Amino acid sequence: MEKTFIIAEAGANHNRDWDTALKLIDVAKESGADAVKFQTYSSNTLYSSNTPDFAGYSNINELMDSIALPREWQSKLKDYCDKVGIEFMSTPFDEDAIKELVSIGVKRLKISGFEGSDPRFVDMVCSTGLPIIMSVGIGFPIQHIGTFLNTFAKYKNDVTLLHCNNAYPTPMEDVDLDVIESLGSFRYPTKVGFSDHTMSTLTPALAVAKGAVVIEKHFTLDRTMEGPDHPFALEPNELKEMINMVREAEKTIIPQTSEYSKSEEKFKMAKRSVVAKRPLKAGEILTEDMITTKRPCLENSIPAIDYFYVMGLPITEDVVVDEILTKNQVPSYYESRTI
Repeated sequence: MEKTFIIAEAGANHNRDWDTALKLIDVAKESGADAVKFQTYSSNTLYSSNTPDFAGYSNINELMDSIALPREWQSKLKDYCDKVGIEFMSTPFDEDAIKELVSIGVKRLKISGFEGSDPRFVDMVCSTGLPIIMSVGIGFPIQHIGTFLNTFAKYKNDVTLLHCNNAYPTPMEDVDLDVIESLGSFRYPTKVGFSDHTMSTLTPALAVAKGAVVIEKHFTLDRTMEGPDHPFALEPNELKEMINMVREAEKTIIPQTSEYSKSEEKFKMAKRSVVAKRPLKAGEILTEDMITTKRPCLENSIPAIDYFYVMGLPITEDVVVDEILTKNQVPSYYESRTI
């Protein structure tokens, strides 16, 4: 089974403070995340200067400038991630950002839910040939994925599609985890995952149970810090709890390769066997008034599942009341069940 790839989304929660950015990387590493992700954008390439106020935001260009990751940090942050042993990622939002991230050697690129509805931008990201993680988010029904299948195929990208609700935070009743199962049904081979914007530490584990192999979740050092993304992000102890839940969920979907799991082996005798209700004589034909079922089930006993198969068959040995019948005592049963 493939291990879930967990992305701790730092986003803009560095607040343009270098030490805070490093602490976010440390927290992601200590929590057990596989990657820590920032975002690379500039207000003048992200929003038109004529953008009206929306969703409670005013002067959006000014806000974006105030929280944007200083681009000169990117290579230094990657170096620090390499040093502590966690993958550095950043979501690009313009062509220069794509080039910059490729130039410093990122292993994969993320396309956000909003940008995932833009074929022009998706083509630019996919043209790098790198593995792509793309959120399928707001205003982008999954049937539109067909728009991008040729793009994925043209550049032969390894693609993971993340189910995503782009409300910050997302109410639990709007999560709709059933979508995850639909995201792997396209003719181009895609993996599936979940970009979670709820306040819950549980939803990612539920997504893994649904088949997600990538999880992305926002986190912060402190939800009370100033900035637009802190209020809906997990704090360090919650991030660790979430990751622990994901790892536990992984264990529950490991396919079993034998009749009994390792933990069941010592309990298998608690199954029932066919048992004599009364003393029986060799040659008697078994009927319901002669036999019943009781625990345990021994290695050579006739299991309860075969109770009706021994009806009408002769027993070849005398048995006492409450004796557990064996396959040797009803050989015609044994022979018929082993053909």
